[in-house]
Amino acid sequence: MNEHVGARASRPPRPKLQRTRHAVRRSLGVAGAHRGWHERGYLPHFDGGAIAQMITFRLADSLPQAIYEKVATASVNPQDRYLRLEKLIDQGRGSCLLGDPRNATIVRNALAHFDGERYRLLAWVVMPNHVHALIEQVDRFLLDGIVQSWKSFTAKAINKRHGTVGRLWAADYFDRYIRNDEHYRNAVYYIESNPAKAKLVVRAEDWLFSSAAGRV
Repeated sequence: MNEHVGARASRPPRPKLQRTRHAVRRSLGVAGAHRGWHERGYLPHFDGGAIAQMITFRLADSLPQAIYEKVATASVNPQDRYLRLEKLIDQGRGSCLLGDPRNATIVRNALAHFDGERYRLLAWVVMPNHVHALIEQVDRFLLDGIVQSWKSFTAKAINKRHGTVGRLWAADYFDRYIRNDEHYRNAVYYIESNPAKAKLVVRAEDWLFSSAAGRV
């Protein structure tokens, strides 16, 4: 993987957002047909082909399972569930292994590895216990497969560093498809301002593991 990914990922281009969702269709190639709305556990997902998606995945110990299930079942709708869980994750629970720059570098490089091939990486941040990424999907590459490739590679590499085995990441992930240009701008701001909001740095540009890093 390319070790020098900061400059390429630092300034997210404005995507050409589609006005309609792709119909779920059968396609040739490695990925098969995109699945539209589907569910895994408590969280609904939208896999729609070449659209922009905001994705959050977290360390397994970032939220106790009992709290996760309580919030998930008490939420009135998927949006409410998403906001409640995001707020809890942002509190920095668990081991926060991604606060180690060497582990954060592994994740950063994984995000950038297939940029321009399986997706376009538009904005991203590696927080101490979770990751946000804004991507534009490429036809034929399923969202589940993209996220699983990130999680699988980074889990093996980080466990190897620490001499450990077992689950690193929580089984599920959050995703929200981007509706329009305003939603896109808000998503980029949310992602890149996350470290400053958590009081890890004063300015978003000061967080090294983000698409905002070093921006003047």
